[in-house]
Amino acid sequence: MNGESTKILTVEGGVPLEGHVRVNGSKNAALPILCATLLAEGTSTIRNVPELRDVVYMRQILADLGVENHRTSDGSLTFETRDPEPFSVSHELAWKMRASVCALGPLVAKRKRACVPYPGGCYFGVRPINLHLKGLQALGADIRIRDGHVEVTADRLKGARVYLGGPYGSTVLGTANVLMAASVASGTTVIEHAACEPEIIDLAGFLNAMGARVSGAGSPRMIIEGVSELQATNYTVIPDRIEAGTLMIAAAMTNGNVVVEDACVDHLFAVIDTLQDMGVDITANESTIRVKGNSSPKSVDITTLAYPGFPTDLQAQMMAYLAFGNGFSVVTERVYPDRFGHIAEFDRMGANIRREGPTAIITGVPRLSGAPVKASDLRASASLILAGLVAEGKTEIRDIEHLDRGYERIEERLCRLGARICRVDAGKRESRYEDYRPSSRIVAYT
Repeated sequence: MNGESTKILTVEGGVPLEGHVRVNGSKNAALPILCATLLAEGTSTIRNVPELRDVVYMRQILADLGVENHRTSDGSLTFETRDPEPFSVSHELAWKMRASVCALGPLVAKRKRACVPYPGGCYFGVRPINLHLKGLQALGADIRIRDGHVEVTADRLKGARVYLGGPYGSTVLGTANVLMAASVASGTTVIEHAACEPEIIDLAGFLNAMGARVSGAGSPRMIIEGVSELQATNYTVIPDRIEAGTLMIAAAMTNGNVVVEDACVDHLFAVIDTLQDMGVDITANESTIRVKGNSSPKSVDITTLAYPGFPTDLQAQMMAYLAFGNGFSVVTERVYPDRFGHIAEFDRMGANIRREGPTAIITGVPRLSGAPVKASDLRASASLILAGLVAEGKTEIRDIEHLDRGYERIEERLCRLGARICRVDAGKRESRYEDYRPSSRIVAYT
């Protein structure tokens, strides 16, 4: 994985996407679940974990913490704690991904001590972890901030009532941290204003499969009755609703006809409803969604909110679609108000978008034009690919190092639907979209 900064994607627009594509397991569900294996005795097997850079980073973190892990021949991951002594996460790994902070709760609960650097990952404004620390402190942990690290200690965590509401709603990873720590604390913990996201429900399902006693997952009030120990288990991660939504938007804006398989429709109602309001033809059953596109979408107003609202992680992708729609659309960001780094890049491609505080006002244009652009974060990377799929000419996307953190071989999968995307790596042969046709053997890149 060396030389990430040398990688570039080129996208040639103008081809409708057609065919079938499968949704991978959820990155945002998998990462806390992998951290939760720190709590278990024995060997856990986790299925449907995507092959992503963030997963590789998390596996490295766990290996440094004494958890031996392997990917098996069927693609599953196994985890077994061999050394229960380490309690520190390296700065190098923590800086690469925000989910590294999820090690705090399991470490202090199981090993009585944790030292984790302030996390990195995508930057799109202030993303504090004060609610994580507030929750752990309520359970009896002692917290110190020193040299850019969070040091947490506790002889024995005790159940408590914890309020996790913040200025922009609940905290997903904060809820995950407190949930994991409380699962083996003494007594009962009540989390008020808990995150309701499907990824939290999945984490609670994994903990319960290991012997935890968690109820209320998916509601703002969760109750955790602490148990003395957890045992390893086998578990399957839910489908990635953000990947599914990205593929749906790609199909819609290219005027395509795509069947998205192995999705969870229940997790995508806000996205489906918005696309239908824009004139997209969508039919869905429990796990399959057919999207018949509309290259001239109706204008809509969108406000990102915590689940079950419209996801902030699909804001950039939807803005790419609205940029060449009809009339005026308004996108308001209520989760991360500064998450608008992609606007300047869309404007390079001919879009007409004006930002006013946490709101973007979009005047639809007849067409976008290919241009050199830079990706500011993970979801912005995906949105620029989508914009390139409909732009006239060639779009060259630089700074794509975040892309592989959240999408598994996305250019290969889009090319199998007819897209024309190439990955260029300095010093190596340029990968061509012909390499990814269904008859070709796919070789995993590093």
